[in-house]
Amino acid sequence: MTQASVRRPWWPVRSLLAVSVMGMVLGTTAQAQDEELEQIVETGKDRLVQNREMQQRINELDSEIREKVENYRSVNREIDGLEIYLAQLERQVESQETEMADLEQSIDEVTETERQITPLMLKMVDGLEQFVELDVPFLKEEREETVAGIVDTMDRSDVSTAEKFRNLLEAYQEEIEYGRTIEAYRGTLETEGNERQVDFLRIGRIALLYQTLDGSRSGVWDNNEEQWQTLPATYNSQVQEGLKIAREQAAPDLIRLPLSAPEEAEE
Repeated sequence: MTQASVRRPWWPVRSLLAVSVMGMVLGTTAQAQDEELEQIVETGKDRLVQNREMQQRINELDSEIREKVENYRSVNREIDGLEIYLAQLERQVESQETEMADLEQSIDEVTETERQITPLMLKMVDGLEQFVELDVPFLKEEREETVAGIVDTMDRSDVSTAEKFRNLLEAYQEEIEYGRTIEAYRGTLETEGNERQVDFLRIGRIALLYQTLDGSRSGVWDNNEEQWQTLPATYNSQVQEGLKIAREQAAPDLIRLPLSAPEEAEE
């Protein structure tokens, strides 16, 4: 008996083949999905990094903008302050221009005044010099030095007219004061060709007397004769009392002194 060949059914083979194919398809699909998912994740990471960088740049730009806005406001405040300062400077310049105009006018007036006052001062100096020369000869050298100093000052260009006039007025004022005061001072007297130390007594300008240091001799200046006249011995005590009063060594009191040169007493 011929053994019949056994035929296996074909469907299991197909099933296996289908399963294999399906497995391959599913494997490929899963791999593709994994790759796509990984790509999506990487893309998300890149976007996250980009977003962070963009946010950081936005923050930097915001800080820069804030800084520039603050600088702009600060500059505006400075500009406002400068405008106020410039307005004040303009007012000051206008005031200075007015002052300069007034000063120029004053200078012109001073120049004109100087031209007028200088001849007057020269006349006053000549008058003062002559007055000291003709006056009672008290403090003669001192007063002549004062006049000489004023004359020298008048010729100096480095001394202002105002200073010259002030010095001249002070000299006149000092001469006026001499006529109102009493003074005692020690000096040298030249009489009969001899020099001696004596005490001088000046009573205003009405009397100039002297007394020797031992009090034994007194005299008075005769301005008409321009010479000293010896006084009688009876005047010695009066002159001595006048010297004490002038030196504030005695209280003011009445003293008898000659106002004109007396005649020499007969012995």
